[in-house]
Amino acid sequence: MKKIKSFQVDHRKLEKGIYVSRIDTDIITYDLRFCKPNSGIVLDNVTMHTIEHMIATFARNSSIKNEVLYFGPMGCQTGFYFLVRDVITKEKVLDIVKDVLKKTIEHNGEVFGASEIECGNYKTLDLERAKKACREYLDVIKDETDIITYDEVNMK
Repeated sequence: MKKIKSFQVDHRKLEKGIYVSRIDTDIITYDLRFCKPNSGIVLDNVTMHTIEHMIATFARNSSIKNEVLYFGPMGCQTGFYFLVRDVITKEKVLDIVKDVLKKTIEHNGEVFGASEIECGNYKTLDLERAKKACREYLDVIKDETDIITYDEVNMK
């Protein structure tokens, strides 16, 4: 059986950061690596769940809202997938990611979708933990001006 694209990348070479994971016709998958793979450090479920609520909401209300297809956690707990249509440049995606991270860090209200009606596990949300993880990740990518592909990582 053919390996899926994400299993073809050497995870030992990945660092925290943002990568183009794959391009499927008009859809680009960006991997937002909050944690270095296989380092023993992962995001806990509460933090991941809260970040998903916050960033998905901010991204779907951003200037690229019509091109956002999905934002959600990686099963390995090292980050998130962000899928957008290819009409949005890598530079614009990077700007949006930085912006939604800042908005999450600065948010002082309730976690979006934090009710029994809106979420299937609404009691597992913690804004302060999400803010801390977003702050740490923003610090990693704040000076980035380009997003590299996994193919470029494999060549290193």
